[in-house]
Amino acid sequence: MHKFYKNVHIKQIGRTLTSRLFAKFTRCNDFSVNAFTSVCPKSGYDYDIVFPIHSLWVATNMKRFFGLMSALMLAVFLSGCGYNQIQTLDEQVKAAWSETLNQYQRRADLVPKIVASVNAYMVNEREVLTQVTEARSKVGSVQISADTIPTQEQLQQYQAAQNQLGSALSRLIAVSENYPQLKADALFRDLNAQLEGTENRIATARGRYIKDVQAYNTLIRQFPTLITAKVMGYQVKPNFGTDNQDEIMRNPEVKFDTGASTNRAPAGNAAPAQPAPAQ
Repeated sequence: MHKFYKNVHIKQIGRTLTSRLFAKFTRCNDFSVNAFTSVCPKSGYDYDIVFPIHSLWVATNMKRFFGLMSALMLAVFLSGCGYNQIQTLDEQVKAAWSETLNQYQRRADLVPKIVASVNAYMVNEREVLTQVTEARSKVGSVQISADTIPTQEQLQQYQAAQNQLGSALSRLIAVSENYPQLKADALFRDLNAQLEGTENRIATARGRYIKDVQAYNTLIRQFPTLITAKVMGYQVKPNFGTDNQDEIMRNPEVKFDTGASTNRAPAGNAAPAQPAPAQ
C-alpha cells in the first residue's frame, strides 16, 4: 500500500483538476469520490484511494489559506479602526494612574512623621492631630490598586478620603504658625518642605491622569474606533472631579456691616474746631 501511494502522481490529473477543483468543492458537501468522477473519468486509478488522499491535502491547505486570509483581514481591520491607538492610550492611562497613587501614598507616608514631630509642641491641639490621624486611617481603608483602574464610585470614595486628609493637613500647618518653637524645629521644617513638594507632585500627576483619560474616552467614542472599542470590550474610564465642587456650587453669602457706619458721625457734620485762646 505504501508503494502505491508513492507511485501515485497527482500531476497526471492535476491539469484537469486545477481548472475544475474549486467548482467541485463549492458544489459538494463532502469530499466524496462522486465529486471527482466527472473530472477524470478515464484516469485508470482507484478512486477510493487516490481521490480521498487528494481531497484531504486540498482541504488542509485551503483551511490554512483561509485562516491566513482571515488573520490578515482582521489585522488590517483592527489597525484601520484605531485598535493600536486605543492600546497606546490605555497604557498611558494606566501609567498615569499608577503615578498618581504613588504620589498619594508618598503623602500618606509623611503623615505619621509630621504628627510625631508636632506632638510634643501642640499639647493643646489634640483635636487637630486626631483629625489628621483619622483622615490618614480612612485613606488606608479605601481599597485601590495600581494595577486596575477603579470604577467611578471607587474613585469618588478615594478622592473624598484624600480631600479630607489634605484639609486636615492644611489645618495642622496653619495651627503650627502659632508655635514659634515648632516652626524653628529643623525636623518639622524638613517635613513641611517634603509635604509641599508632594502636594505639587500630586497636582501634576492628577493633571496628567485627567488629560490621558480625556484623550482615551474621546477616542473610543468616535467613529470608527467606537466599533473597535465595542467589539474588544473597552469601556469609558472614570476621571477625577473638582475637589471643591460643593464650595463652587454654593451660593455666596454677602453681608454688609452697617453698624460701624451708623455710629460714626458724618465728616460733613463734624463740629468746627474751636480757636485757640489768645495768649
